[in-house]
Amino acid sequence: MNAALPSTLELLLADATELRPTLAAGLPEVTAGIAPRPAKTSRRVDALVREMPDADPSDLALQRWSVIAPEGALGDEALEAIAPLLRLREAEQGAPVTPYRVAPGMDMAEAFRWKTDVLRDESIPEEERPRYLLLLGDLDAVSPELQHVLANGAFVGRLHIAGADGKPDPSGYAAYADKVVRWAKAPSGHDRPDALFFVAEDGTAATQLGRSLLIAPCVAMAQRQGRRPSPAANVVEVPGADGTDDLLRAGSTPRPSVLLSVSHGLGRPRGGWASVDQQRALQGALLVGAQGSSAPLLTADMLQHAPFLPGGLWFCLACFGAGTPKESAFYPWLSLLAREGAYSGQVQRVLASLPQGGERPFLAALPQAALRNPEGPLSVIAHLDLAWTFGFVDPDRMTQSRASRIFSSLQAMARGSRAGVALDALMRSYREVNDELLAGYHAEEDARVWNRPSPVAPMQRGSAFMLRNDLRGYVLLGDPAARLPLTGSQAPHPAAP
Repeated sequence: MNAALPSTLELLLADATELRPTLAAGLPEVTAGIAPRPAKTSRRVDALVREMPDADPSDLALQRWSVIAPEGALGDEALEAIAPLLRLREAEQGAPVTPYRVAPGMDMAEAFRWKTDVLRDESIPEEERPRYLLLLGDLDAVSPELQHVLANGAFVGRLHIAGADGKPDPSGYAAYADKVVRWAKAPSGHDRPDALFFVAEDGTAATQLGRSLLIAPCVAMAQRQGRRPSPAANVVEVPGADGTDDLLRAGSTPRPSVLLSVSHGLGRPRGGWASVDQQRALQGALLVGAQGSSAPLLTADMLQHAPFLPGGLWFCLACFGAGTPKESAFYPWLSLLAREGAYSGQVQRVLASLPQGGERPFLAALPQAALRNPEGPLSVIAHLDLAWTFGFVDPDRMTQSRASRIFSSLQAMARGSRAGVALDALMRSYREVNDELLAGYHAEEDARVWNRPSPVAPMQRGSAFMLRNDLRGYVLLGDPAARLPLTGSQAPHPAAP
């Protein structure tokens, strides 16, 4: 079946006005062959250096937990709002929580220096350094570069809730903290979670690939009864004919659930956003139904109050599902395609959807609403950039599924591990392909020095570039120490590191 699938680069992005895919026909696989070399960073930025590697990754007494807040009044207000969560984590780890404060706008070099000089201060014993880190604030308050650098040595999440005016809302922070504490103190009464799988039935090549190469293999793995059976009580394929209604109905179950959804995320419309407020409200909303259906869009307003994945985890695969960065990792590649005049109409439309110069980066309203909702999920894993189908396919054989990359995150959470451990299961794949990409560039440099032919094929390098950047875009929103509120003697045990 896989051999008949198109070998194209598919993008999960939709025009916010037309509600149609921005890249309707996809790009030929060959376009990946001209991907530029990524900006050079220290090898240590993307290398996993986890302290206490022999300790149970879900044991806070061994791994420790802390919080990173912006400097100034905004950070003070956020810390005060989540005070009940700080007290919970202090009780769990048996030690005080000492918050860290950071300046806005750190780049990669500054973030790594802060990680080395502050987080890993040699005066602090190794066993007292926190491996669970909750960042407070939007992307302009605590930079995504810091989040990325820290995620390669710790379990990292981010919490930001804004009001209608776009400014931080302390009551939203407090609502999330209260929800985490409530579930921790009074678990659900269920000892096994549900596993929910949804793909938008919009007839596009991107979602068809999502169904064939991600959803179907994940369902099969979740139902498999092997040496280590699935922890799910029920494995549910959510129908997509009614779009939003189907998804909201499936997510209203009182049993803690792990949801994997595949859909297009809204991006900039052709005529541009009417206002910054409109962009912040809708960019990253999900096109979950076909155009013309009664409810094709899932927006933040719909998740404010209705029960949706109470106490659960949501893995949301869509462009800008987590938010919009200051610069897209795919801009250099798309710009190169545009300069060469290749597939110009399609490429230009995607370029027009990317962050423009001077725009402030921001987290999407949809996951903010889900986290604020008292009957919403405890954590969301989503994409902070363009989301391609590369994350679940083989980079050398585009019709071959690699769904296990994402399924490993779902299983970690379903088995009782904390959310940060679930994200790290996916980040292992990122670190592997990053090492492969860097090794290829080193091999090219050696060949040039010794006047030999390059041993790296352009397509191989380009595919690795695309996969690396696609995986790199996934972030965790919510407390990385949150876990499904399962109870009973048969509750799943934490996954092994």
